[in-house]
Amino acid sequence: MNKNVWLLALCQALLMSGNIVLISVNGLIGQQLSPSDTWVTLPVSTQFVGLMLATIPASLIMAKIGRKNGFMLGNIIGILGALLCVYALNRGDFWLFCFATSLLGIGIGFGTLYRFAAVEVSAPESKDKAISLSMAGGVLAAIMGPNLAIASQDWLPGAHFSGAFLGITGLYVISLVVLQFIGLPPAVKQNDQAVQSSVGQILKARGYLLAVFAAVVGYAVMNLLMTVTPIAMHRHGFHFEQAAIVIEWHVLGMFAPAFITGSLIGKIGTRNTIVLGSLFFIGCILINLNGMTEWHFRAALVMLGIGWNFMFIGATSQLTQTYLPQDKPRAQAINEFAVFGSVTLTALLAGNLEVTLGWQTLNLVVLPFVCVVPLLYLMLTRAKPVEV
Repeated sequence: MNKNVWLLALCQALLMSGNIVLISVNGLIGQQLSPSDTWVTLPVSTQFVGLMLATIPASLIMAKIGRKNGFMLGNIIGILGALLCVYALNRGDFWLFCFATSLLGIGIGFGTLYRFAAVEVSAPESKDKAISLSMAGGVLAAIMGPNLAIASQDWLPGAHFSGAFLGITGLYVISLVVLQFIGLPPAVKQNDQAVQSSVGQILKARGYLLAVFAAVVGYAVMNLLMTVTPIAMHRHGFHFEQAAIVIEWHVLGMFAPAFITGSLIGKIGTRNTIVLGSLFFIGCILINLNGMTEWHFRAALVMLGIGWNFMFIGATSQLTQTYLPQDKPRAQAINEFAVFGSVTLTALLAGNLEVTLGWQTLNLVVLPFVCVVPLLYLMLTRAKPVEV
């Protein structure tokens, strides 16, 4: 892999480190500030609302101004959001804090496209490995994120957890610096673009909707269980530090396999990789149903992370084979909107579902969705690459 892929992986690591800090503290901040239990996960939800609303504009904006400028814009918005979070926490303003997390979500929405940028700076035969390695930066995030969440608790006087957002600000600033050393292709001039396919033609492309569906289920189920875990652990007597370590193990499960996922796709194909990922999801749910010790939470969330890695990277790889080059911005935008729209919905429902259903019943509810994915992939043939 060339240096650009590795630097994109570093940017991904910095982005994910900030995300992990948010995951670790947002639910607990919601418990402190929200007017009722129903709104506990609203700060998480508004983060994902911002992310969802950014997905389509981010892709289209990058088509106009280029990847590098787009990523820089996303980081600047993230910095503004993090600083506003500090201000809102010191005021004890729950609703302003929710708005601030939506700005962070917008910044993250731009960052979700790092994996597609990795494809553009690598050779065609290295596409799967480039996608995989761009996500491997999450291994660094798995170590940095939870420890930053723990260490930053006392960085600033006043509101609890406000220091976490100072740490997030630093991560985005470092990312802005790293971006200056990445060689990304400039935006294609409109006069040089080929005729684009209609949205209907993009959706009808063989394998496109199947890849989107796999990504949606994998990310939505992972986000729901991951978001609820710190809240469920707190409700059952575990400390913040214990929940943060569980999240650390989960994120290691999400990203450590990325060093081999590209090679795995090359050997067994995208379909089998996605099916394998769904089996890890099922294993996670079975462990959650079996007990509620700290080690049950750890083992389940490691399997949840591995399952997400195989499903999401596999679905991304398949997606890139289903559209023509000139359709890239819209095809990627539709996928990102579908994925993070579902993630937003699960984040919005997470707190209420945990309160009304309970941890183990919630796991039973998501099980059928996970089982549908391998059934569809075993019934349908894998999409063939688009001929260009």
